[in-house]
Amino acid sequence: MTDHRDDIPEPGRRRSRLADLADWTVSEDPVNAAPPEPKAEQPLSSARREFAILLGEFRRTAVLVPFDTYGSLWTADQNGVRWICAFSNEKALARFAQAQGDGEREWTYRTILGARLLDAMVPMLPGPAGVALDAGSTDGVLFPPVAGIVPDHVAVDLGETG
Repeated sequence: MTDHRDDIPEPGRRRSRLADLADWTVSEDPVNAAPPEPKAEQPLSSARREFAILLGEFRRTAVLVPFDTYGSLWTADQNGVRWICAFSNEKALARFAQAQGDGEREWTYRTILGARLLDAMVPMLPGPAGVALDAGSTDGVLFPPVAGIVPDHVAVDLGETG
């Protein structure tokens, strides 16, 4: 069993539930496991590695995707990007519904694998699109329409970013 006391985030740094799940799903041999050697990483490299772990866990996780009153996937447009809203559990969806001022109606949703959202549903939307997980919460995560997250043919070209 892994001791997660060392995984407590630094003050001012939030850690998502999916990141915790990613850590817990890493298989270890408890008999022969040695603690990892600490590495001096560049902050950008470390952030990219952490996001890659989070993305991998999201792709393997079934999430709740609500439908709007017209029977379409619940999406939100912001700055020219359409975001499919997905939720990690019913409590997160209920908080979102309350925040929308629409908590009284029955929300219909479907459970969809994160990979299917990114690989099949995002390309079906017009223009740049991504996925917003647990939108409106402090644990929310955006999976933007960039190469490596969505299929290359629908990714937004950001040019060289480092």
